[in-house]
Amino acid sequence: MAKNSSLKSTIAVSLTNYLDAGAIVAGASGLTLWQHYLGLTELHLGWLNFISANCLGAALGAIIGGFLADKYGRKFIYTYNLIVYMVGVLLVMCSVNFPMLLMGFLVTGISVGIGVPASWTYISESSEVNKRGRNICISQMSWGCGPMIILLLGMLFAPGGLLFNWVEAIGHAVGGADLSGDALNVFSSRVVFFSLFVVAFIAWNMQRKLEESGDWKATKEEAKAKGEDNGLIHAFGVLFSNRKAVKTVCFLAAIYLTWNLVASVMGFFQPHIYETAGGLSNEYANMLSCVGWAIVVAITFGISFIIDKVPHRLLYILGLLAALATWVVIIAGVNGMVGLWAFSILWGINGGISVQIFYALWGSELFPAKFRAGAQGLMFFIVRGLSAIWGLIFTSIYGENGEGFTVAAWCMIVLLLISLVVGVIGAPNTRGKSLAQITKERYGEDF
Repeated sequence: MAKNSSLKSTIAVSLTNYLDAGAIVAGASGLTLWQHYLGLTELHLGWLNFISANCLGAALGAIIGGFLADKYGRKFIYTYNLIVYMVGVLLVMCSVNFPMLLMGFLVTGISVGIGVPASWTYISESSEVNKRGRNICISQMSWGCGPMIILLLGMLFAPGGLLFNWVEAIGHAVGGADLSGDALNVFSSRVVFFSLFVVAFIAWNMQRKLEESGDWKATKEEAKAKGEDNGLIHAFGVLFSNRKAVKTVCFLAAIYLTWNLVASVMGFFQPHIYETAGGLSNEYANMLSCVGWAIVVAITFGISFIIDKVPHRLLYILGLLAALATWVVIIAGVNGMVGLWAFSILWGINGGISVQIFYALWGSELFPAKFRAGAQGLMFFIVRGLSAIWGLIFTSIYGENGEGFTVAAWCMIVLLLISLVVGVIGAPNTRGKSLAQITKERYGEDF
């Protein structure tokens, strides 16, 4: 692919991040509605988070998708994966019981996991040297736009929202004129998921027309010339037999895991937290979350102009300081709207300079092309899998009505401090270097 086309391809591939974050927040924005409709307990909600795009579903997909992208190419993922996503979304849209809803969340989550490692890898491999950070930021902006738009739709379609009359019309058309109460209200969530189906269909048509990554093709041609095995077992063997690669996996998994344990809870439970701990309506909770995501998009947009010009370590520190301040506000108390707004704004700033930006950037820079996507898939599997377990633990700490929120906040602060310290110590100096140059410096001529 010609390097001057990187912006166009980045936008097409970044829709994967929109659908990733959108799936998480679509579930979150309607979580209370599904809870009332199906009579779910907090444990049920924990299981939905556990197998969703937020956690286990994405973890399983990532370990598969990463190595598929290395073996069969990045384009292979873009040709088929979003079909799976659309099936998962349809299952959620049509759910009439908990098992069906659970399966929809799982299938959607697996698709998200398959797409994410290939997405970040493809963006870096198709970027100009001095635009790699910018393009990753564009991808991150898409990750922020997903929740912002989904929460806006959730607010408009929520019971009492400006467009709830549309929801009522759709609900009565599908479920009959007698449909009412929680069974009618949950149609607002079904409509939101339908919007994801539409975007997924558009994204699939764009992505399946992309050219294959030049880096991947060159690596495969070289491996074929040498007669190297390109199977999954061999790829794992090469990855784990290289000390530099193993250390890199540990570093990136550590900074992303500790941050993502916090972010995964925020992504899935934030509106629910506003409703239970803050006493807000579903509509107001979605609106407040939407503002936070708008801040994420605005901050990331600004960062995209400087990320390739300033030390990454400095931006990394600023983002985590904002994250820590968010949870300090929680401990100080969020008894009024001022506290809730401060909480939302600070977390939005953190999201705009998030650890995920640097994880995506460094994860695609610090591994050779032959197992670049596979290594990212492995790390994503570790992070989202442990996040799934943490989601279940969090519901126990948090309690039915948010009575354990302060204890949960202290847990979050400890996790963010770990991410800060490890990231500051291990931040690599890769600005202005090509992927080939970085690979040669870290692994030698053989890679």
